[in-house]
Amino acid sequence: MAGFHTKTFTNHDDYMTPSYAWENIKNYIPKDKVLWEAFYGDGTSGTILQDLGYDCIHENIDFFENDKGDIVVSNPPFTKIPEVLQRLKEINKPFILIMPSSKINTQYFRKLFENDENPVQIIMPRRRIHFLKMINGVVAENQKKACNFDCFYYCWKINLPRDIIWLTDDECVEMKKNKKKKVTVKKTAGSARKKRKKKEMEEAREMMKHDININ
Repeated sequence: MAGFHTKTFTNHDDYMTPSYAWENIKNYIPKDKVLWEAFYGDGTSGTILQDLGYDCIHENIDFFENDKGDIVVSNPPFTKIPEVLQRLKEINKPFILIMPSSKINTQYFRKLFENDENPVQIIMPRRRIHFLKMINGVVAENQKKACNFDCFYYCWKINLPRDIIWLTDDECVEMKKNKKKKVTVKKTAGSARKKRKKKEMEEAREMMKHDININ
């Protein structure tokens, strides 16, 4: 669940995480820990993580009054990010959070993490994450699949193999789908060319037969 204010996104916290956002980083989420998807939203984010094989707690409870699981894995409401980060530091809770890339430049983020013995690590998405907007508790129909700001996966005390990880095409569901579409288009185009060529050859043979008969 997230909120952000741009030309296309109003200052609102009902933006749900698409399934591929979690599937793309499944190689980096610890499988031996209990996850806490701390922000309920429409209830699907925790189910997505569970379907990926994780032991995930996802309950419609107040994040600021509870402490569940071993790691928080979530897309927090963007309007509450300063308070969310402060709370996570207070309870010493490792996390993987989807947040706008601009947050790393804020003074509150710097104050919280610049001298921390556990540096924040970053996973860079291959493309922008397109959130699903909800209106009155329902995913809006016919919404544009477009987002005009970038997000990172901010990781703290997760012990990733590198401080900055760029996701590859092979790790990203949406990139694999695009590759399959391109292959299908190429095959279709190739098949059409073959049919057109065959038809041209048949027409050429008919013309040659016609010319021979005239002579």
